[in-house]
Amino acid sequence: PNPSLISTMMSMARSRRASRRALSTLRNSMIDCSKVHVRPDRHGGLGAFAACNIASGEVVEKGVARVLTNVDGNENPYVFTWSDEVPNEHWAVGSGCATFYNTCGHEEANTIVERDFDKNTFQIFATRDIQEGDELRHVYKSKEWRNCFASLNIIM
Repeated sequence: PNPSLISTMMSMARSRRASRRALSTLRNSMIDCSKVHVRPDRHGGLGAFAACNIASGEVVEKGVARVLTNVDGNENPYVFTWSDEVPNEHWAVGSGCATFYNTCGHEEANTIVERDFDKNTFQIFATRDIQEGDELRHVYKSKEWRNCFASLNIIM
């Protein structure tokens, strides 16, 4: 037996085991934004963009929310509406790239956010096939009634 070949094969086996452990850890993680990256958008701010092709119905991102106190989300556009109540009194900040998804009209949206208020988690799903490089956008849950989004309603 060739010692160099045996050493190479053992190294490859260790690498495969490490890869399987990393995948298992990622699956069990509460936060995964590996399909998303943030970069400048066409409006001069930042946006979330697909880092790979994403099929319709696939999870784009999952994360956790931290419920905030002493914040007025009617004035602060960077917090999430964290209840189904209108007017809303519960606000949260999301992990990962979630705060960088821009809004749009229903016909242009390519993602949707599902919130779990009891577990303080969220998942973002693709509503159609998304190509690598496409901007990821959804309709903000509170776009119609939050003061901070009034100008968006005029232009959209």
